[in-house]
Amino acid sequence: MLGSPGSEARPSAAERARTIAGATNAATLASLSADGHPWASLVAYGLLDGAPVLCVSNLAEHGRNLAGDARASLSIVAAHDGPDPLDGSRITLAGSVARPSVTEQDAARAAYLNAVPAACGYVDFSDFNLWVLRVQRVRWVGGYGRMDSVTGEQYAAAAPDPVAPAAAWAVAQLNTDHADTLADMARAFGGYPDTDTAVCTGVDRYGLDLRVHTARGVAYSRVGFPERLDDAGQLRSAAQDLARAAERLRPQAP
Repeated sequence: MLGSPGSEARPSAAERARTIAGATNAATLASLSADGHPWASLVAYGLLDGAPVLCVSNLAEHGRNLAGDARASLSIVAAHDGPDPLDGSRITLAGSVARPSVTEQDAARAAYLNAVPAACGYVDFSDFNLWVLRVQRVRWVGGYGRMDSVTGEQYAAAAPDPVAPAAAWAVAQLNTDHADTLADMARAFGGYPDTDTAVCTGVDRYGLDLRVHTARGVAYSRVGFPERLDDAGQLRSAAQDLARAAERLRPQAP
């Protein structure tokens, strides 16, 4: 048992970073030119146990840069539909690139092709090389005022949130069909017994984020699942369990 309704448990910065890295296949690569100047370029990537795998031509400037100086970083931006791009989530993975070891070669190639299927047309060309970014430092930013740094070891040991692929659907479903239930959760477990209405703003493997409306104003609350979810298929039943528990605690009309 990792929590209880109302728990403040949330994904760690390392988990959030792994989730962002696993949700897309494009990033901005920062490499160093021969004269020492930074060079930013768009690259595609796959993941090998969380480590980004790049496939770049040595005819490209960033390919020559990596061959000359292994220091590099990737900026990866999560999908965000709000009006302010700086209020979205993103990560920076910094470290050094290296060619895959003999034992990693096949897995690195497969990881890249799994993320970038179109690369089957060039991945084996003689002028293209696979590089693995050995992550040493990670910076996660979740929007204004939400940020943290973790080590490469912490990033490697974390796992992406399995609920993430279903999160947008779950939020929409909860807000469309279960508005009364969300208000019950906020009253029973979110610390706002005077809730008028509540809106779900996010879902992860540990619980729900709510925007709560009361006569006193707007507040934000967290309602945790009793146990951490290990599969997106558990999301529906976990939400239903929370709803039933909150409903049991609903004050009865006189």
